[in-house]
Amino acid sequence: MITIKGIIGLIMSQIDEDNQRAVISLGIGDPTVYSCFTTSHVAEEAVAHALSSAKFNGYAPTQGLPQTRMAIAEYLSRDLPYKLTMDDVFVTSGCTNAIDIALCILARPNANILVPRPGFPIYQLCATFRHIEIRQFNLVPTKGWEVDLDSVQALADENTVAIVVINPGNPCGNVYSYQHLLRIAEIAKKLGIVVIADEVYGHLAFGKNPFVPMGTFGSIAPVLTLGSLSKRWLVPGWRLGWLAVTDPTCIFKQPKVHITFLLKSILKVMERLKNFFDIYGGPPTFVQAAVPQILEKTDDVFFDKNIYILKQTSQSCFEGINKIPCLSCPQKPEGSMAVMVKLNLSILKDINDDIDFCFKLAKEESVVILPGVAVGMKDWLRITFAVEPASLEEAIRRINSFCHKHSCQPDRDI
Repeated sequence: MITIKGIIGLIMSQIDEDNQRAVISLGIGDPTVYSCFTTSHVAEEAVAHALSSAKFNGYAPTQGLPQTRMAIAEYLSRDLPYKLTMDDVFVTSGCTNAIDIALCILARPNANILVPRPGFPIYQLCATFRHIEIRQFNLVPTKGWEVDLDSVQALADENTVAIVVINPGNPCGNVYSYQHLLRIAEIAKKLGIVVIADEVYGHLAFGKNPFVPMGTFGSIAPVLTLGSLSKRWLVPGWRLGWLAVTDPTCIFKQPKVHITFLLKSILKVMERLKNFFDIYGGPPTFVQAAVPQILEKTDDVFFDKNIYILKQTSQSCFEGINKIPCLSCPQKPEGSMAVMVKLNLSILKDINDDIDFCFKLAKEESVVILPGVAVGMKDWLRITFAVEPASLEEAIRRINSFCHKHSCQPDRDI
């Protein structure tokens, strides 16, 4: 089973230790290594105050501190047509943990879930451990990486329990429109399945489409919303995430639900969630205690600064990559922190596939990027643009040089 960290580790091992050039990683979405991406003073002070107070050194309730759950409910409700309560929110150790929990509570014999290709490989890994079959539907690069809705309906059967929607998109850098999300919800209703809305990059949108939470359509089909502080607040190491049940019609709370959902055996989900959290330990109590202050007091200046930088670096990445003949970005990034890049092997020599490209690039140029096969797209690349601008410019220059050296037409202006 391929994991992003695993394959990045293998690529890093190719780098020549005697090479004096700094390694530039465009492989993992952790911008905190760059000084232009730091969390807010509000977040730092909130955590410091919670820790120094000595009030949060003990165990938290299994579902999370009440004030933390309430603050998350209020934060998410700002963008919804209905209000969540603390009972709808469960605190998790990052969004990855929320993914695993969501799959765990939906698991049953012969169950399958629909996940996007390209997508985030943690879903496959978690599903394997939970004995859930993965069925991949396509995202269409020529249509802004929209979901191929026909393929979704063709893949689903009586054992399908959920569809995963990642918005803003990782690894594609897309942001779905209101109308497209509505169509996904309507299909989920028709199929009688749950929507797992992975919104870890929520609000990191800087293109034509604003970020619309999938929970907006919770009255059409029930939604499990997954999120965290990691990306928007630039604190992936704090491991503070959440799973929110955005289900205003209370399908999850009924012992017997609407017939289409009954056929999927999605019964008593809320009860199963509560029972699951009774055997689970969440993130550090003092980090949980800081969440209300973080969510309520962080000002727009902090968010606007980060959006501005991401918009600029995404533009630089898009333009720089598209100047290299063997690489092309079909879609200008409009959100998140990464973009998919098509690799044209026909004009390269001594490069067998996307993995070979990435291994040799690391060895020769000390630049790390993720091969597309890691996210389900062979002979594509995923490039993270959440990088200090000068480092991104240097990385693209090195990639250009590498492609020129391996070009079948080295005299061409590359």
